[in-house]
Amino acid sequence: MCGIVGVLGRHEAAPLLVSALGRLEYRGYDSAGIATLDEGRLGRRRAVGKLVNLSDLLVHEPLRGKSGIGHTRWATHGAATEGNAHPHATPRVAVVHNGIIENFRALRDWLGERGYSFASETDTETVALLCDHYLGEGLSPREAAQQVLARLEGAYALCFLFEGEEDLIIAARKGSPLAVGHGTGEMFVGSDAIALGDLTDRITYLEEGDLAVLTRAGAEIWDEGGAPVQRAVRTIRLDAQRIDKAGHRHFMAKEIAEQPVVLAEALSRYLRPDGSLTLPEPGLDFANLDRLVLIACGTGHYACHVAKYWFEQLAGLPVDIDVASEFRYREPPVPARSAALFLSQSGETADTLAALRYCKGKADRLVAVVNVTESSIARESDLVLPIHAGVEIGVASTKAFTCQLMVLACLALEAARARGRLTGSEDARLVAALRALPGLVHQALDIEPEAERIGRKLAEARDILFLGRGRMYPLALEGALKLKEISYIHAEAYASGELKHGPIALIDDSVPVIVLAPHDELFDKSVSNMQEVMARGGRVLLVSDRKGAEEAGTGVWEELAMPQVDPVWAPLLYAIPAQLLAYHTAVAKGTDVDQPRNLAKSVTVE
Repeated sequence: MCGIVGVLGRHEAAPLLVSALGRLEYRGYDSAGIATLDEGRLGRRRAVGKLVNLSDLLVHEPLRGKSGIGHTRWATHGAATEGNAHPHATPRVAVVHNGIIENFRALRDWLGERGYSFASETDTETVALLCDHYLGEGLSPREAAQQVLARLEGAYALCFLFEGEEDLIIAARKGSPLAVGHGTGEMFVGSDAIALGDLTDRITYLEEGDLAVLTRAGAEIWDEGGAPVQRAVRTIRLDAQRIDKAGHRHFMAKEIAEQPVVLAEALSRYLRPDGSLTLPEPGLDFANLDRLVLIACGTGHYACHVAKYWFEQLAGLPVDIDVASEFRYREPPVPARSAALFLSQSGETADTLAALRYCKGKADRLVAVVNVTESSIARESDLVLPIHAGVEIGVASTKAFTCQLMVLACLALEAARARGRLTGSEDARLVAALRALPGLVHQALDIEPEAERIGRKLAEARDILFLGRGRMYPLALEGALKLKEISYIHAEAYASGELKHGPIALIDDSVPVIVLAPHDELFDKSVSNMQEVMARGGRVLLVSDRKGAEEAGTGVWEELAMPQVDPVWAPLLYAIPAQLLAYHTAVAKGTDVDQPRNLAKSVTVE
């Protein structure tokens, strides 16, 4: 994800900005830039690629000034070019931004009608030009920033630097984290504490909707309603600043909380405002495919399992799913008119890479769904579909899983269209429901206090079962995996209909049974299976929407109420309770949530 840093200092800002950006390189980026004020005038330098390119540029074209902002950009709107790199600027203001301005096209049209022209493809340039417009109307920097924020829709962390204002940075956040650093006669701002680690150990985390006016004397902060507020100043241990959790206890908690933003980013890369879908070149001709093979390991395999339902139900496209570590040893035939798709967060998973190499020359197209676009799996594929989850540090995948699902959902929708399987009304419904998912995920995160309470109870169990039908079966598998890998509790998942074929023998009052059951076409069957568990003394945790809870919640041990969601895309939403229950159960047990025993983030050996 993009990185932000700002400095109101007593020394030259440029080297401080570049050093701070270097601490944000772990986030991943494709361009970098800084802007400073020298005798009140704005100067800017930007470069594509690694931060060393910006450093080299500054040697030949230095920037002076003790006030400045900097940015490492992870491309969303527009390619990785110098013109799209941050900061975006006019002669009156420079802006850096993390997140997505969802209504930027409407704002661009509004600005275009008033004579503004655009030098980039980004949503962020709209923020700079809009602020310039209000400054031109005679508003103060703070008033102009407030007017801009009032018109923005989406997620953002923003920093503004103004011409003639050597002692001012304005910062704001909504959906993306931002931290203020306190020095002696100096102030700083960064995406997280790691950016500010060598500058200060006193940090204030801005809360959702906050606007902060920074001067060297300190920071004044207003909340989303415009009321002045005091935010706590925390002293961060120097050894904790190397990798930041943005105020969360664990990276996993941070990454769970980031999902509304990263899902919106992923969706924006594949779904255009007019509802059409865009794939990177050379695309995929679904109309001429007879079969799709999906191959991955662990959590990625369960994402493939969900996608099998989508591709077969929506597009009528036969799908095989396989565990990468087993695939090539079977020497399976790969028929003509087939595509092979490989999922890997890191893009370096050894078993998945080996399966890809087995399919070379056999499948018509090799497709990589990865988080690291320069990885081996990406380089060796014909088509690369980035999931845009940003760096995921927690070993137990959370946001990478849901972003994989989002990309696969877009791909399945494209397949259904290409194969003529959707009516106009069905298409419109599915698109609208897909657009709603980031917001629904944000709502679903509100169950966290209940998940924490239930997690303390689950922590006492030795065995836990998960049940799900249809599209919820793979989510049951994923929920069990999450729980076992970070809490070390034995957990198993079954298709609900298989309960009577053996697993029901495990049921007693010491085994919690987590039932994932949105009110969909299979709800009544799921409830019947749930009643079989309860009749044998089983303790049922029902995870359903309000309608499901009203119809079937009587007599259950616990329940979690989810927002209503289109049943087709429900797996994306129901990943949230699976993650939160695993996380809080592990916290209650006191295990190492981010680095569970025996596990590694990227499995590069077979």
